[in-house]
Amino acid sequence: MVQQAKANETIFYAGTYASRSEQAIHVCVLNQENGEMRILSGIEGIERPSFIALNEEGTRLYAASETADGEVYVYRVDEKTGELHLLDRRATDGADTCYVSLSGDGQYVLASNYSGGNVNVFPAAGTSGLADMASQVKHEGSGIREDRQDAAHPHSVVSDRSGRYVFVCDLGLDQIVIYRLEEGGKLVTHRETNLPPGSGPRHLAFHPKGAFAYLVNELNNTVTVLSYNEQIGELTPLQHVSTLPEDQQHLENTAADIRITPCGRYLYASNRGHDSIVLYHIDPESGALTVQEWVETFGKTPRNFNILPGGYLLAANQDSDNIVSYAIHPDDGRLTRTGFVLEMNTPVCIEPMEKPKHKS
Repeated sequence: MVQQAKANETIFYAGTYASRSEQAIHVCVLNQENGEMRILSGIEGIERPSFIALNEEGTRLYAASETADGEVYVYRVDEKTGELHLLDRRATDGADTCYVSLSGDGQYVLASNYSGGNVNVFPAAGTSGLADMASQVKHEGSGIREDRQDAAHPHSVVSDRSGRYVFVCDLGLDQIVIYRLEEGGKLVTHRETNLPPGSGPRHLAFHPKGAFAYLVNELNNTVTVLSYNEQIGELTPLQHVSTLPEDQQHLENTAADIRITPCGRYLYASNRGHDSIVLYHIDPESGALTVQEWVETFGKTPRNFNILPGGYLLAANQDSDNIVSYAIHPDDGRLTRTGFVLEMNTPVCIEPMEKPKHKS
């Protein structure tokens, strides 16, 4: 008998670095009253689904298979149980597909390939999964870090809310490359935003009100605040803030993920090495960040985390095989550990079935 979520539970999905023969994507639930988590089911047949994304309707889940022959998988979501059923899989023509997302209007699926240096666009094809690849671009170049920036490394690809522009954070080039997403899913180079040499841009998050964007830089452990002009598709750096405490700047660490609460007042980023989540307050007028606190993740290597309905944050600790839940205080965004831990093999991505609602 298939387990189902209870009335006080919300479903979320967890992607892992598991092999094809293991359960690699798990259907889980979070108790909205106390932060307790449990696993309902899991699926095999996909290797290293390191990033997953749901469409706005919650009917399709897309997964990036981070392997030498990269792929994007599409699953149909059972509306009652949240179970996943494979619909389609498509090659990305690139190695180590590490990110998947949807365009602002939901018509296209976007994927980035870390080692392949290329970015893909697939039309979302309803009941059949994905149509043939509509567009592909390949980045060229390198950065100052010979160990990590020997070539272009697109690490994430996101659309703005209008769906007109696509932003590729390239860790190897120290750039956010901006494309116009034109008719038929074609990517056309629009402009670039340059970051300080050796930054290693990784993930980008837009503020709910749209005037600002926030970038976590993996290699120099910073968050960059950018103003965003939606009319012309332009990002302008305003501020760079460390993700580490002043007395820990020497630590071997790589910043990983970034999230903003639906109210737009709080921003979080994760540190792998310091093994923490850092909280910033966002100035509503200038977009500037002020650091508030660092919270231990009670595990190793928090590659990814996410914010769930009910005011919870879940941190996926890749190298300690666990997910830890925290309650978010509504008055100041501070995190309080619930005491609940979900054991899971190499969790690296968390995606809630229902997104927290924006509050103006």
